[in-house]
Amino acid sequence: MIAKHQPPLMKKHSQTDLVSRLKSRKVLGVGGEDDDGEIHRSKISQVLGNEMKFTMKEPLGLRLWQLVSAVMFSVVAMMALIFPDQLYDVVFDKGGSESKISVRLYGGALLSISLIMWNVLYTAEKMVIRWTLLSEACYFTVQFIVTSITLLEVGVLPWGASLLLFSQGLFIIISVYYYYQLGLKAKKV
Repeated sequence: MIAKHQPPLMKKHSQTDLVSRLKSRKVLGVGGEDDDGEIHRSKISQVLGNEMKFTMKEPLGLRLWQLVSAVMFSVVAMMALIFPDQLYDVVFDKGGSESKISVRLYGGALLSISLIMWNVLYTAEKMVIRWTLLSEACYFTVQFIVTSITLLEVGVLPWGASLLLFSQGLFIIISVYYYYQLGLKAKKV
């Protein structure tokens, strides 16, 4: 038998052939921009997502504010549930025995909100934190308006109520500040 000598196989170095490499990447679906403007380096990062997209730089003091909010909502909720008369007396400087049930209902609502606040402490999802901050700002805005109208009807401004109005205004500002800080687009490096 005569063995035929075949010419050595020529390997195409697709690593060095730029056109071939670009065609391969296009077929694989990597290297192009997605809807968010991200350029995926591999099919795996395209499927799993870019982890840098989900990691956020938290504004300074955000977690502390969330902790303070959760504690504050919990404490006021417990006071409203256990001592409704005393809570009403502190704010309006008069007996509120006829409004005991409404103060307790208010405490139940606050306790529900505080449970949400406690759970948000453990999440890293930006949208969940933003929605919680927005709901907190809305709550304080409604409470500020209701307290102001009640004080106008009563005609007096007790020390406890003025302190409550000031703190509500401050809490609105802080919650809205963190809400907008989390909404800013991160600068790409």
